[in-house]
Amino acid sequence: MPTFDDILEHIGEFDLFQKRAFFILCLLSAAFTPIYVGVFFLGFTPEHRCLSPGVVELSSRCGWNLEEELNYTVPQWGIQGESSTSRCRRFDVDWNTTGISCSNPLENFTSQSRVPLTLCKDGWVYDSPGTSIVTEFNLVCDDSWKLDLFQSCVNAGFLLGSVNIGYIADRFGRKLCILITIIANAISGILVALAPTYLWVMIFRFLQGLVSKGSWTAGYILITEIVGPSYRKTVGILYQVAFTVGLIVLDAVAYVIPHWRWLQLAVTLPGFLFLFNYWCLPESPRWLISQRRNEKAMKIVHNIAQKNGKKLPVHLENISFEEEHCEELRPSPVDLIRTPQMRKHTFILMYNWFAGSVLYQGLIMHMGIAGGIIYLDFFYTALVEFPAALIIFLTINRIGRRYPWAAANFVAGAACLITALIPEDIHWLKVAVACIGRMGITISFEMVCFVNVELYPTFVRNLGVTVCSALCDVGGIVAPFIVYRLAEIWHELPLVVFTAVGLIAGVLVLLLPETKGRVLPETIQDVENLCRQGSHEEKNICLHVQTSEAAHS
Repeated sequence: MPTFDDILEHIGEFDLFQKRAFFILCLLSAAFTPIYVGVFFLGFTPEHRCLSPGVVELSSRCGWNLEEELNYTVPQWGIQGESSTSRCRRFDVDWNTTGISCSNPLENFTSQSRVPLTLCKDGWVYDSPGTSIVTEFNLVCDDSWKLDLFQSCVNAGFLLGSVNIGYIADRFGRKLCILITIIANAISGILVALAPTYLWVMIFRFLQGLVSKGSWTAGYILITEIVGPSYRKTVGILYQVAFTVGLIVLDAVAYVIPHWRWLQLAVTLPGFLFLFNYWCLPESPRWLISQRRNEKAMKIVHNIAQKNGKKLPVHLENISFEEEHCEELRPSPVDLIRTPQMRKHTFILMYNWFAGSVLYQGLIMHMGIAGGIIYLDFFYTALVEFPAALIIFLTINRIGRRYPWAAANFVAGAACLITALIPEDIHWLKVAVACIGRMGITISFEMVCFVNVELYPTFVRNLGVTVCSALCDVGGIVAPFIVYRLAEIWHELPLVVFTAVGLIAGVLVLLLPETKGRVLPETIQDVENLCRQGSHEEKNICLHVQTSEAAHS
């Protein structure tokens, strides 16, 4: 019996109507970038030192340049390995005292060859022309963990919101879900920019995370449901490429607007324009069919045909959709671990979602503390995501999924280790190798998205993707603590951890079956046979197409 995919063959699988909707949803994907990786600019930590009252006046009187001022007044300044002392402690000296020597200002304060130190009780001085939440709320030294929490809270929002927003999309429709989350995302984003205290920034940032990932996911689902099967992987990958375009746009906007509140407003306010999607985007006909709203589904089908300049065949004009009722299967989380193959797939996929998030977000955050020109470094590493998408296009239908996916994890892990071993004075080489690592984890991250779909039977497919991808958000929660806390022990220690995480992910991928050329499994038994069977007999579920003529034939 004909399916909705058969109908798309007549009215256009990816013609003008779908291309317009795809372009609009790609803008939505790009708009998700500032929320996912915005901490790179919003939480940038510049070089800093304690504010010592009287130092500026003394420096002016003595005619010191900046280097001399720092050497005289900042403990351990310029000594490698003593950055925590130079940033978080100051000399316990009253620089307003008269009679201080310009050539050796500490000679009268030396006690047993050392000048006593004290905390930065008067604040900090930041070597940055702009502002960030770090400089405004002094999230350094003993309060530096609050920056970790800033990024973790948005990922906690992703984790809690993805399930709830997914329910809204399944219960009330993809289009309504997108519109609601657009409004909530834009309002919470503005509140982040206007928040008076760190606590309120955290609360509004969490709310933004609560709705933003669900909006991105709903857009992904909608575009894959209105195109034909031969275009689904293409639009799925390009939808993620749009996220990469968002990275480059974010970098340019952050360069022009180096103040975090104005930057937050600049990337949030255009979100209100997405409300016009109400008149530009359709509801998913597939979802309407599943809700037995056949009349409205047919109106959208006719609209798609008209916009694409196609005509629906006469024998499909008055179709009625009925759900095939052979066996009603109720999905349960227990199904994901009930049998050996399902259990293996679930644990491996969960770890790879976790690893992808830890490495992707971790590498971006580590780049922010690595020195260099942050805007150029961010731009270079964003560019490598374009060849990453090209590699996926060239390999998944020729070589398959498993080997390119495993190789990408191995490349990412090895690149992290090599980057850690390259000396700091060869910064260009560190950036180049880090770009290779970024490309590897980008390939891995994009591969896990659609391989996850291919490894689960139909009746638990959405549940399987939701449960496994939840580990992506867990990875995002722990990544800031790995980067910022371990870097205080050794600057390159996070990269060593990333190496282990990436290599383990690559090994585990090799334990999964190859899904290239395989029909999507429909039952748990299909999954259990996936390693042994080369192909399956395709099963059609979903809808019957009946016409009065066909009913009598």
